[in-house]
This record gives sequence, structure tokens and C-alpha cells, in this order.
Amino acid sequence: MPLPGRPEPTGPPRPLLNHREGHAVIASANRHACLPSRAGLSLKPEHYTHILEQRPDIGFFEVHAENYMGAGGPPHRFLEAIAEHYALSLHGVGLSIGSAGPLDKAHLRRLRGLVDRYQPQSFSEHLAWSTHDTGFLNDLLPLPYTPETLARVIDHVDEAQQAIGRQLLLENPSTYVLFEESTIDEIDFLEAIAERSGCGLLLDVNNVVVSTVNHRLDAEAYIDRFPVGRVGEIHLAGYDETVDGAGDRLLIDAHGSPVKTDVMALHRHTLSRTGPVPTLIEWDNDVPDFATLQAEAIKADAVIAAEAARRNSLSTKAA
Repeated sequence: MPLPGRPEPTGPPRPLLNHREGHAVIASANRHACLPSRAGLSLKPEHYTHILEQRPDIGFFEVHAENYMGAGGPPHRFLEAIAEHYALSLHGVGLSIGSAGPLDKAHLRRLRGLVDRYQPQSFSEHLAWSTHDTGFLNDLLPLPYTPETLARVIDHVDEAQQAIGRQLLLENPSTYVLFEESTIDEIDFLEAIAERSGCGLLLDVNNVVVSTVNHRLDAEAYIDRFPVGRVGEIHLAGYDETVDGAGDRLLIDAHGSPVKTDVMALHRHTLSRTGPVPTLIEWDNDVPDFATLQAEAIKADAVIAAEAARRNSLSTKAA
């Protein structure tokens, strides 16, 4: 019987094809190639002991890569123990894939070290930039969608996948401004990156709600156009709400509260397009006790299970 959250072996990992260079990148040997199609939680230090002692029934845990780039110490000791029992999703926030400058080779080596050490079932990063020349900005900043930035991001995704030896899932951003320079629609931009680099996509449903409300767009229409066949993981989170200078509704991607009703409803609509997909509950600020986080995961698991049941019913009727 498998342990909580740990998927059964699914055979050898698929090669990653670099479409621009015409050769394959073989993922590091990993007996468990996929995250389970269940709800997962972000791994927080204050919950290490509870997880190891209680072994809660959680689909997987997400680890922020930059928190584990030291060589040793308590974080690695706990993570090694937790990785014995749960599937892991490794999520980067510092690679600056959208930067105008080159990727940080030392950062790529550290990411490769983490992948080799923990063999995560998933690795993801953001469509954003956070570095300029030698400076680092502690934020995930948007970029204009132009042919020039598209080519640069594809090059960076190629480089990252080659360096890490894994397919990367690229996350759609939350946005508050639009660029006059943009000549490509966001969904077309993401789809082109995936098509030309071979990467997958991480669909952050909370980001979709935040961006579409801020720009007066239709969230369900966004999902209906999204290349759902490339989605390897979904994120859910809570947002904060305020008003802008004109008094209009403004949402902030805050990660400090329960998943809002409209985000969960959009998750349900998304799964009707994708089918069951590994779904992370993000709660990075004002982190509550584990029971509160687990309650959010249970809600998301119920939505995933309902979609699986709906599809099974349709298959049975068709047969």
C-alpha cells in the first residue's frame, strides 16, 4: 500500500525534446514521474514536525527551491525525511526567466543539485523577471509580450531545461498593468513558449482571477482559450482586495488567506477542461496551523474527485 501522497511508479520518465536544437534531454532517473492528481500544500518549517509525526493524507508538498540551496542543516534534514513519504514539487522563484540578461549559471547549478538530490516529480518557475544587471529585485515582475521577449524567454527555458535535465512548467503571471509595447496575447505567448521549447505550463487559477478582474476580462473565457493539454499542475491561493486610484476593484495576489469562492469555482471550470490535475494550495504569508491548510486541501480534493467521477460516469454511459 503506498504511503500518503506517494504515487505508484509509472515507468521511466519521458525524454524532453528541445525543439529548437533537435535533441533530447533525458530527465534524471526518477521512479515516480508524476505528481498525483490530488491537492498538495506548500511545505513550511513550522509544520515539519507535525507532518513527520502525523503523516497527514496530503497529495504532495511543494518546496520553494531557494529555501533549500544551502548544503545542509535542519531544512535538508527535515526535507529528506518528508521526501521519503510524499511526492515533491520543486518551485523556483529566482531564476528570472523573463530577464533581458543571461540566466545565472550558478543558480542553475544549484537548482540541478536540488533536482538530483530530491528527484521531485515536478519543477516549475515563473514567467517573470527579478534581476537587472547585477541587481536582484525581491518581486516577480511582468514583461511585455513582443516577438523579442518571446524569443528570449524561449532561449531561457531551453537553457534551464538543458541545465536541470527536466521539463520545466512555466507559470502564468498575475498582472496589474499592461504594456503598450505588447503585440502578442498572453495565452498565445505562453502557448508559443511551450510549443517551441517543449516546456509544460503551470496554470495558476488565482492569477487568472486576479489578472482578469484587474483588466476587466472574462476569467472563464481565459481558461477556455488556455492550452490545457500542456498543463501539468494548477495553483490556487487567496487574494487581497482593494481599489485603485479610479475607485475600481483591484485584486492583489497575496497568498495569505483561504482560497476565495470565485477562485474555487474557476478551478472547477478549469478541471472540466483539463480533467483531474495536481493542484497546490499556496499560503505563504500569515501561515496558519496545519489543520487550516489541510482543510483547504480537502476542499480542492473534493473538486478534483467530483470531476473524476463526472468523467467516469460519462465513460460508463458511452460504453
